[in-house]
Amino acid sequence: MSPSALPDDYPEFLRGLKQRIRQAQVKAALAVNRELVLLYWQIGRDILQRQAHQGWGAKVILQLSQDLKREFPEMRGFSRTNLLYMRSFAEAYPDLQIVQQLAGQIPWFHNCVLLDKVKAPEQRLWYIKQTIKHGWSRNVLVLQIESRLCDRQGAAPTNFAKTLPHPQSDLAQQLLKDPYTFDFLSISAEAKERDIERSLVAHIQEFLLELGAGFAFVGRQFPLEIGGEDYRIDLLFYHVKLHCYVIIELKAGKFQPEYAGKLNFYINAVDDLLRTPEDNPTIGLILCKEKNSSTAEYALRNISTPMGIATHQLPQPLQENLPSIAQLEAELAK
Repeated sequence: MSPSALPDDYPEFLRGLKQRIRQAQVKAALAVNRELVLLYWQIGRDILQRQAHQGWGAKVILQLSQDLKREFPEMRGFSRTNLLYMRSFAEAYPDLQIVQQLAGQIPWFHNCVLLDKVKAPEQRLWYIKQTIKHGWSRNVLVLQIESRLCDRQGAAPTNFAKTLPHPQSDLAQQLLKDPYTFDFLSISAEAKERDIERSLVAHIQEFLLELGAGFAFVGRQFPLEIGGEDYRIDLLFYHVKLHCYVIIELKAGKFQPEYAGKLNFYINAVDDLLRTPEDNPTIGLILCKEKNSSTAEYALRNISTPMGIATHQLPQPLQENLPSIAQLEAELAK
């Protein structure tokens, strides 16, 4: 049949059918993963019970691994190491509902990473929920854990509770971190503000990952003409989930109260010049090398525009991590 002989609505029908098939494939993959994780949890629970009541030791686990691999040669995952992970998994999540509703929603080796790197149960559950929400790969999950995202998320001092309506204020608070870690930059901790800006834009993919989901980069040194004079915003973003502009002002040194006044000026200008009726109020963030909490609190107290203050951490000079000549000589003399 020639394309011209097809019904007019055929392309639309085909697109819809392809979308349903892809959705079904995703659902099938998720179902398989849930069943596999549940199986591993059941195996781990059985091993735990027998170790507790029958005194199973390391030799029994090794024998079990060999027997299972012999019986199911087409299946991977029955190594001694993985059986021990199953035991740890069942021990970490004694409640089957948590496995079904949370841990079973992420791949098995994501769970293994969490068992290795996150000891606090409540933090482990937090990372599981974030992985489900954002679709993190295993490498991204490792990066977020190693950068202590759980401790930093929502930790920046802000005035959002007073300047934004609920629930926008809660969502915006969770948007900001403190501190932000820029270990991916190849600059020293003594870099100037413009050097930091250039490096962040040059590593925009890593920068956006550190900022979090939803940020879209608008521009660096974004120009504004106000009262016949030119002004420039260090970094301008748009947040697609909060539906608002986000201004970031970078400071290489310690936070000073006057920074809040300048950011307030920029927020008002962006609200007047760029914001549309569909956009929510513009949010500002001052990123500085260090801050005093009391100073930050006073600076934000009577500001009517939504803003926060956080710190950034740049890579330490390589020399600081290397032993001195005296240390090397002392080590060689041992």
